[in-house]
Amino acid sequence: MISKIFSVVSLFILGIIDKIGYLGVFLLMAVESLNIPIPSEIIMPFSGFLVSRNHFNLFLLVLIGALGNLFGSLVSYGIAAIIGQPLIERLKKIPFFEEDYNRAEKFFKKHGSSSVFLGRMIPIIRTFISFPAGIFKIPLWKFSFLTFSGSFLWSGLMAAIGFYLAENWRILEGYFRKFDYLIAIVIIGAMGYYIYRKLKTQNSKLKVQ
Repeated sequence: MISKIFSVVSLFILGIIDKIGYLGVFLLMAVESLNIPIPSEIIMPFSGFLVSRNHFNLFLLVLIGALGNLFGSLVSYGIAAIIGQPLIERLKKIPFFEEDYNRAEKFFKKHGSSSVFLGRMIPIIRTFISFPAGIFKIPLWKFSFLTFSGSFLWSGLMAAIGFYLAENWRILEGYFRKFDYLIAIVIIGAMGYYIYRKLKTQNSKLKVQ
């Protein structure tokens, strides 16, 4: 089932790029940064392959990919900055949430810059990193610079690999799909463990009372 969905998404991406070129790359990379998991691991390598066929200019392609990421990330950042605080206030009614939120806020104040930059180069995480950055209000200029820088490096790497692999660029799909699954499993496992620990702590407190 997941493979079929992935194949449909892949065909959609290839069709968009084939039909509208640079604009397609920009739009797809922007959508990826809007918390919608459209894989740049397909967008940029396929576009890099097209560079090898003289359909695109490599530098311009990478620039447009990074600008697309930046545009989508700014929209995601803005949404998070607007709805983040009201959402947080509601979530603070959950007994253990406020303590963890304060801990996360301290972490982002200390490591927010490196989190945004490095997050742009990690599959799955790169799709969603703008949202916590908006909630914790990392300065907009810093967020924009780090997002563009990280996205430019990522787009450049993916496009270059696609360029050098040429017709064999789709080899990347299998590797990145496995890597995406691994990251997703780690994230889900961590969330499950977090919820388990919190519920266990709450039950222990109730028994003491």
